[in-house]
Amino acid sequence: MVNMMSDVKTELKYVPTTCPYCGVGCGLNLVVQNGKCVGVEPNKRTPINEGKLCPKGASCWEFVHNPDRLTKPLIKKDGKFVEASWDEALDLIVKKFSEIYKAGGPKALGFQTSCRTVNEDCYALQKWARVGFLTNNVDNCARICHGPSVAGLSLSFGSGAATNPFEDVLNSDLIVMWGSNAVEAHPLAGRRVMQAKKKGIKIIVVDPRYSATARLADQYIRFNPSTHIALANNIMYYIVKEGLENKEFIQKRTKGFDDLKKTIEKYADATNIHGVPQETVQDFARQYAKAKNAVIIYCLGITELTTGTDNVRSMGNLALITGNVGREGTGVNPLRGQNNVQGACDMGAYPNVYSGYQKCEVPENRAKMEKAWFLKEGSLPDWYGVTLTEQINQAGDPIKAMYFMGLNPVVSYPDSNHVKRQLDKLDFCVMQDIFWTESCEYADVVLPGTCFAEKDGTFTSGERRVNRVRKAVDGPGEAKLDWEIIALLAKKMGLKGFDWKTAKDVWDDMRACTPSMFGCTYEKMEKPESVHWPCPTIEHPGTPILHREKFSAADGLGTMFGLEYRPPAEVADKEYPFTMMTGRLIFHYHTRTQTDRCSILHYDVPESYVQMNTQDAQELGVKHGDKVKITSRRGETVTTARVTDDVAPKVMYMTMHFANGVNNLTNTALDPLSKMPELKHCAVKVEKVA
Repeated sequence: MVNMMSDVKTELKYVPTTCPYCGVGCGLNLVVQNGKCVGVEPNKRTPINEGKLCPKGASCWEFVHNPDRLTKPLIKKDGKFVEASWDEALDLIVKKFSEIYKAGGPKALGFQTSCRTVNEDCYALQKWARVGFLTNNVDNCARICHGPSVAGLSLSFGSGAATNPFEDVLNSDLIVMWGSNAVEAHPLAGRRVMQAKKKGIKIIVVDPRYSATARLADQYIRFNPSTHIALANNIMYYIVKEGLENKEFIQKRTKGFDDLKKTIEKYADATNIHGVPQETVQDFARQYAKAKNAVIIYCLGITELTTGTDNVRSMGNLALITGNVGREGTGVNPLRGQNNVQGACDMGAYPNVYSGYQKCEVPENRAKMEKAWFLKEGSLPDWYGVTLTEQINQAGDPIKAMYFMGLNPVVSYPDSNHVKRQLDKLDFCVMQDIFWTESCEYADVVLPGTCFAEKDGTFTSGERRVNRVRKAVDGPGEAKLDWEIIALLAKKMGLKGFDWKTAKDVWDDMRACTPSMFGCTYEKMEKPESVHWPCPTIEHPGTPILHREKFSAADGLGTMFGLEYRPPAEVADKEYPFTMMTGRLIFHYHTRTQTDRCSILHYDVPESYVQMNTQDAQELGVKHGDKVKITSRRGETVTTARVTDDVAPKVMYMTMHFANGVNNLTNTALDPLSKMPELKHCAVKVEKVA
């Protein structure tokens, strides 16, 4: 994995760090020569990936020194971007944000941080927003992937995070993968599942699409898109009917069973909704309930819907009704799609919590943060801020200025045309990134940040494991550390508490006011096994498995909910007769800002495509490789057809990674609890391009 074209006479340096892509958190060594990254080697000391890497991890060094990197601040003048000094760019940002804040108050500003950058950057941005502008209008892109996990798992278990580590699947008797294509989206977590299969542990995949992960399964259950709640309720109906529920666990450790039982009685036969034969549902119920240790692994197939939070709670219901939580080989585990989805939320880059999920509405929490942040008593707001997707909707009124760190909303947010229109309405917009993206066109100032190879810090993986990120090379040109940029802005405003010198200073600032993470020190993270939060004291070893004796809720109980099935916000009809689903691809990462600059990854999949069923293709006169135009009520895209029976008739599938792609089509309708947009389901029509 080392670029052998480099000068072999010069000594190579190996810098241990963490992969910048998905939320598995694989350890790797960046290979440095003459001050440049020239390759990657797997880190064989880390227990997470055991010296293995996926195609993205193996090529992650390639984009670091790409000539497209942003190297100087840019300011838009007379419609054109010109280079500027750091002082000029930062002074303009402070001036504009301060003026808008003075005129419109804290609700006139919006702040959004990436799940791709380190924890320290995320903490810095949310602190600056709250200290400098007394606003809770701060969010991160977990809102459009795992916001329902945070909300749903918090409601069910009291903590919005995975219950068990990845390797713990080897202690299971049954692995249920529901709405997760881990083999492509999280390959090294998928490898753990493969190890489990070799060990003889049964794997059931529940998914509308016959994915690479479904091919791995011992049993594949296809269901109609977006009918998770009906299927889960139907399964639990049989569990209760046959007396397979864990009565002792329910009595001692849960509440809400009567409400759940009353609801699931309505789902004695829900095949007309979810499409799974009743004998299959009954068989699954028996397997899951009778397994000594059963684990549920899920991903965006569960979350990215207007029922996302209820879908997650349905997974919680299944675990609670059978007692499959709080010990080895069990639990409910979301696979996080980005390297720091978990961490960005943990850092308080969220509209209703500070770091460690300390609720803003609690007076004691606000008082503590005011003291820690040198603020006047009573100054921090108690209101729930505006979420990421709602900030886009409010752009122009009342939100006049927005600050984006490491985000490309024009490509990654639903209904791209709507996003463009809304960004145009802003009085002032800042994009802080490592590359020029499609979204930078809508900025007034573009700031050059640094990538993972150029900074120290931490990523928190999907198993709550905090892993070190270590600087290997310098950033290009005048690019600065992202937390450093925030600190400079804060200092220009005369704010106290931003005099950090290192990433460790930022981390220790966070630890000092975050009880659940106080014991997560940089010293502990020097160990290959790192540390799982919660870790409340320096002596504490960390907590790989949650909820062993009691749940994280105030009363210590897990909560079951009677949840009714609700159809998607938009269903196929006569005018738009197909259902479009979205997902990930093993060779690319989100908006391809990084992976498309890795030659082999671009070569493997250079452009978008749509999977369509063989029967549908025949009826449309479409052959494999033909160009097709796909249209929704919001926009259209032209792509290449891949004809396959991996998707059911009247169902189509596109990956999320391409500009002018599937997010031209997707729906902005929101989950009422988590404000997740319905990225996984929209109605479309298709025609062959002549």
